[in-house]
Amino acid sequence: MKMGMLWYDDDPKADLRTKVHRAADYYQKKYGIRPNLCYVHPSMLGQERMQVNEIEVRTNRRVLRNHLWLGLLELGDPAPSMQG
Repeated sequence: MKMGMLWYDDDPKADLRTKVHRAADYYQKKYGIRPNLCYVHPSMLGQERMQVNEIEVRTNRRVLRNHLWLGLLELGDPAPSMQG
């Protein structure tokens, strides 16, 4: 993913799944398509990757804490590690 939408969410009461859903809902309303890839800072995810419905959540140290970078998996991106 080279282009995407950066979303800020520092709600301490919401878990990561909820934050991903909020951001994905907004992305879909804004761009008319559901994202399938989301990068977060490693401190937000206790593992390297996880699946939130159809969205693969991956870690990336370039993404600031409390930010989510959402978009679409592109040709040439590493294949998703988890299915469904």
